[in-house]
Amino acid sequence: MDEEGDRAGVENTTYAIGDVHGHRDELIEALAETGLLDGESWCGGTAQLWFLGDFFDRGPDGSGVLDLVMRLHEEAPEQGGAVHAVLGNHEILALGMHRFGGEEVPSEFGPRSFERSWRLNGGQETDQASLTDAHVEWLSTRPVLALTGDHLLMHSDTVEYFSWGESIKEINAGVAEVLAGDDISDWWECWRRMTTRYAFRGPHGRQVAEQMLKGLGGEQIVHGHSVIADQLGIQPDQVDAPYLYAEGKVLGIDGGLFVGGPCLIVELPWTAHRP
Repeated sequence: MDEEGDRAGVENTTYAIGDVHGHRDELIEALAETGLLDGESWCGGTAQLWFLGDFFDRGPDGSGVLDLVMRLHEEAPEQGGAVHAVLGNHEILALGMHRFGGEEVPSEFGPRSFERSWRLNGGQETDQASLTDAHVEWLSTRPVLALTGDHLLMHSDTVEYFSWGESIKEINAGVAEVLAGDDISDWWECWRRMTTRYAFRGPHGRQVAEQMLKGLGGEQIVHGHSVIADQLGIQPDQVDAPYLYAEGKVLGIDGGLFVGGPCLIVELPWTAHRP
């Protein structure tokens, strides 16, 4: 397909992408293959692209990933498109490390600090060294939930979001209040709650998903956070599509890039392509 055909194919289309974890080169390659980037510049026209968090940690250039996303966020509207992001648990971790470092978190369960968890979860010194005030401000004002069309977008496959409210607006405002404050315990709870996962697995998965959708809107949950290969019990390089489960009510899109899986960019609504 020629360049005009590529561009026509992505016009007015919505895409979602899961955990990038510092793999900037692979992200650029995947965006280019999808027809959203020309070089490193937005060429997606009126397409919408949603990042579902976890720019940082475990990979070589989390700050470079963030720089690219922030620039595309500015560029896309010039063509009538949009690039958005919801926060992942690793954004909370990176911001918490930046703000609190090794300060001890009050706990009855032994020593805890953002620095310790950051190091245990693949924190990269270069990401922290290059984190700017502009990065912090931009990240701190991102939502944790979003509704686009019939899709409820979130990073973590958890119902812990309801800890901050009963609607998308309340939940986003609740997390924003935490990130604007200096209460290390509130920050830690935000990080901890967003590390939880697998709420929609098992025999009651559809029911849990439907209850969440009933409260927050949408017809299908789309999330990152939980690697598809782990969900299916296969090797990461065997993943070639998102994971549709909970009787179609949930779509997992974390291809496991940091463990050798693909950088999945998923068109919404997603339909399995059959031979």
